[in-house]
Amino acid sequence: MTRAGVTALVLAGQRGGTDPMAAAAGVSHKALLPVAGVPMILRVLSALRAVPAIERIVVSIESPEVTLKDVSGLDGVLLRQAGSSPARSTEAVFEEFGGPLLVTTADHALLTPAMVTHVLTASPPEAAATAALARRETIMAAFPQTKRTWLRFRDGAFSGCNLFFLARPEAAQVLRFWRRLEQQRKRPLAMARLLGVLPLLGYALGFLTLRHALKALERRCLARLAFVEMPFGAAAVDVDKAEDLALAEAVLKAGTDLCPA
Repeated sequence: MTRAGVTALVLAGQRGGTDPMAAAAGVSHKALLPVAGVPMILRVLSALRAVPAIERIVVSIESPEVTLKDVSGLDGVLLRQAGSSPARSTEAVFEEFGGPLLVTTADHALLTPAMVTHVLTASPPEAAATAALARRETIMAAFPQTKRTWLRFRDGAFSGCNLFFLARPEAAQVLRFWRRLEQQRKRPLAMARLLGVLPLLGYALGFLTLRHALKALERRCLARLAFVEMPFGAAAVDVDKAEDLALAEAVLKAGTDLCPA
């Protein structure tokens, strides 16, 4: 489906004090961490700017005027104060601009215009919210040595890609549910009640398919949900630890084609 007039949100805030990788690099936020010589938030912004469907770009970060005052290359980017959590930051931007809203993170150092375009065009028109996922086989074919956290369903193992598309007003209900989950993240039993015990049991036993998981979440969110399968292994790479940074820098320095046809 062709999209236009999309707002892109880059979540660049951090929770729980200074990020260890940022501290090691001598910067205040992980978003400013140099990857192959370029702050990774600028790599994300460069990819978003190259997508014709994106009309505006918003960066959410703590004290943006102070945090980003020495960063060049932010022309035309709207800066917003980060909320107390990613869900709250996203809610604030969705309330301000509405949809369609593409959400990604500042540590998506290998993001490309092709990845963004794939999410926008492959998202079903009836879905209020869509998440990008990559299959284990796709990721391992591109990066055999990588270590990921897998979502293991009966029909395959997947990894998140830090790309979400909020296309319809009902996405506000999805964000509210996300915020409720965040509020309970240190209370496993409360999270289980929110998600539903039966779907979690099915997941633990290996019976749950990805589509059945989405249907269970739809009942909780009261909104249509979907996923887009990414054909690019690099879409699942974010810079969360030193090994990720080394991988991203090696790929960028080698000039590897991140989105082969």
